[in-house]
Amino acid sequence: MRQILIAIVVGLFVAPVSPGQAQWVEPPGTGWIELQLSHQDTDRRFNHLGETEPLFNEGARSITTTMRLSGALGLWRGLDVWVDAPYHRLAFNDVVQDRRSTGLGDPRIFLRMGPSLFGLNDLPLSFALRGGVKFPVGDFPIDPDIVPLTEGQRDWEVLVELGKSLHPWPVYVMGWAGYRWREENTQIQRRPGDERLLYVAAGGSFEFLHWKIAVDGLFGHPPVRTDFGLVLENNRRELVQLLPTLGGALGPGIVEIGARLPLHGRNLPAGPSVTLGYFLTWDQPVWK
Repeated sequence: MRQILIAIVVGLFVAPVSPGQAQWVEPPGTGWIELQLSHQDTDRRFNHLGETEPLFNEGARSITTTMRLSGALGLWRGLDVWVDAPYHRLAFNDVVQDRRSTGLGDPRIFLRMGPSLFGLNDLPLSFALRGGVKFPVGDFPIDPDIVPLTEGQRDWEVLVELGKSLHPWPVYVMGWAGYRWREENTQIQRRPGDERLLYVAAGGSFEFLHWKIAVDGLFGHPPVRTDFGLVLENNRRELVQLLPTLGGALGPGIVEIGARLPLHGRNLPAGPSVTLGYFLTWDQPVWK
């Protein structure tokens, strides 16, 4: 049951970090911040064959509500820092028991480097190299009746980002591709499989309306039981999602409403999610 709960609830950890203004590295002292609320309530899952089926127990539901605070700040010309901190309310309910956990999730921090850091300007495409780490919060619970808030190990990521404004049309395209290395969770002697990451999006504005349509993909290698050296081929996780978003000006920022619609997956929850966020930028440096 402990591994079943982890397999279901772990879906919250693959939610993409808010793209913000990816590829366009923030000038020194400027940046953006976003507060986003997401909610998923599902009784379906993707099995190891990529097929959807009911959760394991009769009447079982996986309910995930996450509030994420994300932001970026320019540190130097061509260099910025990007932080993502989630807070979760997780539940896995069935006819036997209702299990709930609430608290901080694993935070991530990234550094991004753009061409201007090396004196390269006026390139035809916006370009950035992003590297970061995810830190586990607290201890990983061994109790099978506790829904975990952490995956219990560090992750390391390197991604290449590209973006292009189609000015004078009010449209842009952007995307990234990368790789995530995952360390061992020593408490359960299990090393999650490394993952390939992909994100492509197009967006723009029309008068007061902002829009974006994106596809987010995660493709994992199988995890390993490190105590036996056993490769768990049927436990690899994959997820491809369609992410439509609409927004409009509200006060000094933009309010955004969106969805995460799963198109394909393995060993993760199969239900859609809804999102609500508020995005705020500042163009004046916070220091001189």
